[in-house]
Formats: sequence, structure tokens, C-alpha cells
Amino acid sequence: MTDKPLPLLVTHSGGFHCDEAFAYAVLKRALGLGPVGTDHRLLRTRDMKRIAEGDIVFDVGLEFDAARDRFDHHQRGAPTRADGTPFSAAGLVWQKYGEAAVRAILPEAARGFAPAIAQELDRSVVFRIDEIDNGTATSRGVLDLASLIGDCNLAWDAPGGDDPAAEDAAFQEAAALADAVLARRVDAVRGRHVASAEVLALHGRGADARVLVLDRRMPWKGAVFDHALPVIYCIYPVQNGNWMVDTMPPEPKSFDQRLPLPEGWAGLQDAALAEASGVPDAVFVHLRRFVGAARSREGALAMAQKALALGFAAAMAPKG
Repeated sequence: MTDKPLPLLVTHSGGFHCDEAFAYAVLKRALGLGPVGTDHRLLRTRDMKRIAEGDIVFDVGLEFDAARDRFDHHQRGAPTRADGTPFSAAGLVWQKYGEAAVRAILPEAARGFAPAIAQELDRSVVFRIDEIDNGTATSRGVLDLASLIGDCNLAWDAPGGDDPAAEDAAFQEAAALADAVLARRVDAVRGRHVASAEVLALHGRGADARVLVLDRRMPWKGAVFDHALPVIYCIYPVQNGNWMVDTMPPEPKSFDQRLPLPEGWAGLQDAALAEASGVPDAVFVHLRRFVGAARSREGALAMAQKALALGFAAAMAPKG
């Protein structure tokens, strides 16, 4: 009785691009594959007879059929996204295996976020790879993922550069880079989703809907925008033991505030700020009035409440 051969993954030989390196990283995560040769084989070739032998074929073969694990985009009639953007091999593989790859990266407690994270990464990462690979991107940064992976190709004058084994080794390095970027991006998006759920829960339990009180520092402004919360100030602890009083901008990426901290507190510290604010453990307020701090949760909450009262009074004061 002969052992069944390891599953064969096939892509093209020669110089490689971001889309097939990223696609390979996604496949390995989704299918739980280890290093090449341990539980799968990887063949880089342009020989159509060899390509036909593959269990999964990507970025080569002139065929797209997700049911048969064929993911090429170079043929006439290759699939496009709803907006007409052509898919790359990365995009085609992601449509079938992206969510499974994300789920494999996530800790068990966060796997419920896998569909939402996969959709976000499709928009923010995979779509970009599709654009660049097909030449439809309107701009391209010097240090984008495609450029970094492209730099993994052997230099034209590298010793042994004509050796297919050396090219295969370089491709493995590129795939490892793509995998590392994928894992870090999944974790970053996971963190935002977890933070958003916690922000909503804490806001719902708060005494004043205008003041969000967190028990640890986390991304919070995105959740406020996404759920249209009426937050003016956010209070949270930082590493040095202080409690911050952070202001909410009126719109994403704005450097303005819905309500700046009081003008009379601007640039003050310690005793001077304590006297001006009436909060004994007040530490500082930035000159631009977008952030301040106290030494305790109670002090920070008092600063926020006093700032709200002063801001309301100023808004109601007669004009002129």
C-alpha cells in the first residue's frame, strides 16, 4: 500500500508578485498548512500539464473555478468585482478562503468577528492588491505591501539567481512576509471590534451619556462615530497612573473638538490648574484644550463634569 501524495499547490515560476504570495499565505492559514514539504507540496511552474495535476492552482493556468480550486485571472473573461475592478489571484482566493484564514488567526474567543474582519480586510487590503496587480491603482506608495513583496525577488545579478530553487526560496520569504502582515492586520482589526463592543457596553452603563468612562485605554472614537453616541469627553487610565480627560472630535480625522476643555484651564498644570478648575488632583490641560488629566478617576470625572457645565453656561450666555 502506497502513501497518498501530499496535496499539491501550484503557482507560476519566475518572478513573483504580491498577489500570489499573499494568496499562498491565505491558503496556508485557511487550510492549516505547515512548512512546504510537511503537509503539502508547492510547485512553481508554467507547464500546463503539471498545472493540471494541482489540487489548488493560483495565479496560473488560465482558469477560474472556485469549486475546483482554480484561481487564475489572466484569461479572457476573468471575473471582476462589482465595481468592475479585476480580481487578482489574491482577491479570488480571498473570496473562498479569506474568512477561514481570518478565523484561523483569531483566538477562539474572538472568532465570531471573523466575517466582519474578513470583509474589512477585503476592502482595505485585498482590494488594493487587486488594483496594483492589474494596473488599475490610481496611486502607489513606495512602501506598500506590493512593493515590499516585490523586493523579495532575487536581484538580477544575484549569485545563483537563475536557479529555480533560489527563486522558490525567495518566494517562501515573500509569503512569510505576507503572512506576517495578514496576521498583524487581523489582530489590529480584531482589537477595534472588541473595543467597540466594550465601549458600547460601558457607555450603556454610564451615568451621563456625554461622558464615556473606560476602565483601560482602548480605541474608542471609532465606536462613538459608528454608533452616533453623544460622547463629549472620554475618561481612561494611562500607564503612569493618571486618568485622562480626552475630547471627542466632531468628525473622523478632525483635530477640532465637540467641546474643548475650558479656555481658563488651557496650559495650566498642578496647583494652578487645581485652583482654576476646583479639582484638587488636576494635573494638566493641554494649551490646545483637547486633552487633560487628573491623578484619579474621580478627579478626571470631576474635570469632565465641570467642563460640561462651563461649556453649557457659555453656550447659553447672551451674545453681544
